[in-house]
Amino acid sequence: MLLVHKANSNRLDIEIGGPLDADMMKFGLEDFFQESEGMSDAQMMIKIADFAMPTFAAVMIEMARLPALFTAMRRFEKCAVLTDAKWMQKAAQIEGALMPGLEIKAFDIGDAPAAETWLTGTPAPVEEEYDPMDNMPV
Repeated sequence: MLLVHKANSNRLDIEIGGPLDADMMKFGLEDFFQESEGMSDAQMMIKIADFAMPTFAAVMIEMARLPALFTAMRRFEKCAVLTDAKWMQKAAQIEGALMPGLEIKAFDIGDAPAAETWLTGTPAPVEEEYDPMDNMPV
């Protein structure tokens, strides 16, 4: 699965999970290029759950589209990566160091509020816990 969602005019949310075949990679990349068109200094949040290595055909499709992918990546200034795979978190940070103009930070999959805060600079809304003692008569 490779799903691309335009969260707002300057942000993409991407979800990756399970094995990726050639068709999923092709359509996912096409969605990425289309949805990121016209963005600048944008943000991206990538959630990687249940990761499985893509098929060889999927990798070849990605390789064939690398020039367009690098061009599209210049539209982004920040990318938060949510995953529990420690090796993938490290790889994301290394990739961020190699891509000028793009800051990448990795978070555990359960740290979506922290990732949102880092990405946008504003904390995610926090739901207050209900305390039944607040409504007790005195």
